[in-house]
Amino acid sequence: MLELLAPAGSPEAVVAAVQNGADAVYLGFGNFNARRNAKNFTEDDFAKAAEYCRIRGVKTFVTLNTLASDRELPEVVECARKASRLGADAILVQDLGVLHAIRQAVPDMPVHASTQMSIHSLDGVLMAAAMGASRVVLARELPAGEIARICAGSPIEIEIFAHGALCMSYSGQCYMSSVIGRRSGNRGLCAQPCRLGYSCGGRASGHPLSLRDNCLVGHIDEIERMGVRCLKIEGRMRRPEYVAIVTNIYSRAIREHREPTAGDMELLKSAFSRQGFTDGFFTGGTGRDMFGVRTEEDKREVPAFAAARRGYLNGEFQRVPVRFTCSVRAEEPAQFHAADDLGNTSAVTGAVPEPAFHRELTPTTLQTQLYKTGGTPFFCDSVRSSVDKGLSLSAAAINEMRRAALAEILEKRRALPERREGEVLLQPHVRGRQEPPRLTVSVLRAQQLSAALADAGPAVLYFPLAGMAEAEQQLRPFLERSGAELCAVLPRVVRDSEAEAVGEMLTEAERKYGLDCVLTGNLGQLLAARRRGFRIRGDFGLNAFNSETMAILQKLGLESATVSFELRAGQICDLSKPLDAEMIVYGRLPLMITENCIVKSSTGTCSCDSFPGITDRSGFTFPVVKEYGCRSVVLNSKKLFLADRRELYEKAGLWGARLSFTTENAMECASVAQRYLNGGDYEPNGYTRGLYARGVE
Repeated sequence: MLELLAPAGSPEAVVAAVQNGADAVYLGFGNFNARRNAKNFTEDDFAKAAEYCRIRGVKTFVTLNTLASDRELPEVVECARKASRLGADAILVQDLGVLHAIRQAVPDMPVHASTQMSIHSLDGVLMAAAMGASRVVLARELPAGEIARICAGSPIEIEIFAHGALCMSYSGQCYMSSVIGRRSGNRGLCAQPCRLGYSCGGRASGHPLSLRDNCLVGHIDEIERMGVRCLKIEGRMRRPEYVAIVTNIYSRAIREHREPTAGDMELLKSAFSRQGFTDGFFTGGTGRDMFGVRTEEDKREVPAFAAARRGYLNGEFQRVPVRFTCSVRAEEPAQFHAADDLGNTSAVTGAVPEPAFHRELTPTTLQTQLYKTGGTPFFCDSVRSSVDKGLSLSAAAINEMRRAALAEILEKRRALPERREGEVLLQPHVRGRQEPPRLTVSVLRAQQLSAALADAGPAVLYFPLAGMAEAEQQLRPFLERSGAELCAVLPRVVRDSEAEAVGEMLTEAERKYGLDCVLTGNLGQLLAARRRGFRIRGDFGLNAFNSETMAILQKLGLESATVSFELRAGQICDLSKPLDAEMIVYGRLPLMITENCIVKSSTGTCSCDSFPGITDRSGFTFPVVKEYGCRSVVLNSKKLFLADRRELYEKAGLWGARLSFTTENAMECASVAQRYLNGGDYEPNGYTRGLYARGVE
C-alpha cells in the first residue's frame, strides 16, 4: 500500500498527522532544512516526536535538504548523527557533498534524495541510487507517463508530491529569492517572490509565477499501480489543523481505494486554496488553468479547523496490530500473551477463574472483551483462546490483563534502533590553478556570435545543443580561427521521453563538428553523457556549494564544475578544487526554469522572441527566454558585472571565468569580452555584483 507522508512544522502537527492516518512525517531538525522559518524542532522536541511516532508505527524523516558551506558541513554531520541516535528513520538531502558525508557518518541511516536535487529522469534516479540514496523524491513537474516509466526501471523507492504548494520553478533551480533579496530557497529561506504581482509586456498586473496548490487525491489508485512507494503532502509552514484535514482525506482515500467526495474536495479547498487546485503537471495539462492566488475568500477562518483540532487532540488512531493468545484453566491463573507487528511480545499472568454461577466465560465473550483496545494505538488483529467450561472471569480481570500486556509492548516499542556511526573522511584540500582564469563564453543564439567575439579568444564556447545544427556558419570562426573548444549546453531538463531527440542532436553535432564535450547542470544527464563517451563539464545547476561536492563531481568524471553563484567570493577562493573550477563573472543570472511556458500562459501565444519579460512593482523587468521543450527561463533584471572587480575572481584558483550572454546582441557581446580582456570601456546600465560580495542567508 502507498505510504502517506505528512508535513510536521511543529510538535502539534506531528500529533495531527499521526492521529489522522499518516504513515510517516517529515520535519526540520536543526538549521539545515528547506523550511528554516517553520517552527523547527529542538533536540528534546525531536526526541519526543520520534518516540511518539515510533510507538505508533509511524516513520520520522528529517529534512537536511539545503546546501551547506564548508564551514557548516561538520554541523550538518553532527545533526545527522543526533537524528540517528534519537530514532529518525531517514534523512532527506539536496547537497551532493552532504549526501556523501552522511553516508559515512551514519551508514545504516536511509538517505532520500530531495526534490531539490531536480531529478526528473530514470538516469537521475540511477545516479542517486549509485550515490547511496534509497529513495528519490521526483520533480513535481513530471506527468503520469514519465513517473510510470521511472518507477518501472528504478532500483530504489520513488516518492512524489501529491498535495500542497507548487513552486513555479523546478525545485533546486530557483535563485530568484536569493539573487534579488539574499534569501535563498536552496538554503531554506525562500521569500516567495513568485507569489507577488508582475505585469507582462505593459499589461495590467497579474500573477504569472503563482501556481495553484497541487491536488492528486483523485489519482491515487493510478499512482499506486505505477509503483510509486510514497505520496507526500507539502505544508510544514501551515497550521496543524490543515495537516489534520488533508492527511485524513488522503489516508482514507488510500485505505479505502475510493474517489474523493464532493465534501472532501470542499474541505480541502477550505483548509487552504489558491482559487482551487490543479493536477496540471500530473495530467500534462499545463497552462493558464494552473495559476491562482490567495483571495480574501480563501483566507476566511475555517470552521472545520476547530473540529479537526478536537479530533487529533482527543483521539487515538489505532494502527498497530496485536495478536492475543489467552488460556483460562480451572484452578490456574489465567495466562495471557500478546504480540505486535514488530515481533514484540508480552506475557501476563491474571487471576484464577472462579466457577460460573450465573454467566459462563466463553471464547466469544473473551474475544469481545479483548477487542476493546480503544484509547491505545493498538487494534486487535486476532484472538486465539482456550477456555475450560464452567468458569467465570470478570471483565475487569480480562481488561487488566489486556492493559498490562499492551503497556509492556508499548514500552518495548520505545526502544531506539541500533545503528553504526562512522568517521567522515573529508577530501584533502586542493588549491586549484595559480594563474588567472581563462575566459569562457556562453550564448543563447547564433546571432550573438561574431568574428570580433572569436578574436577575443575564449577557451571554451558554450552553445545550446538544440541550436547547433543551424549554426554552422556562425560557429566555424570559433573552431577554425580562435581554436575555442566547442561545448554543447544540454537542456537543464531532459525527460525520458525527450532523451532520444536529444541523443539524435548529439549524434548530429558529433558528425558535423566533431563534438566531444557537453555542459550539464543536472545529475541525470551525467550518466547519459558518460555512456556516449563525452567529456563533461558541470554547470551551475549542480549547485556546487562546498568542497565535498566538488570532490564528488570529480569522482563522477567531470572535467570542470561551475561553482554556485550563491557563494561569496571568499568562499569560492577557499573551495577545494580537485577539478577545474569555473565562475560566472558576467551576465543576467538565471533565476528560474519553469515547465509552464510563462509567455504562453501570460499572452495566450508562444511569442518568445517578442516577449519583453515580466515587471515587478518596483519597475524592474526580468527577461524571459525560451528553453528546450517550450520551457521558460526567467533572467535577472540586472546584469552581473565584475570587469572592474577582478580581485573577486582572478586569484581564486579558478580555471575559467564565464561571460554568460543572454539578451545581448553580437556587438554588445564582443564589447563585453573586450572589456574583460582589458581592451574596452563597456559598462552595462544598471548592474549588480551578484552575491559574490554579500552572500546569502
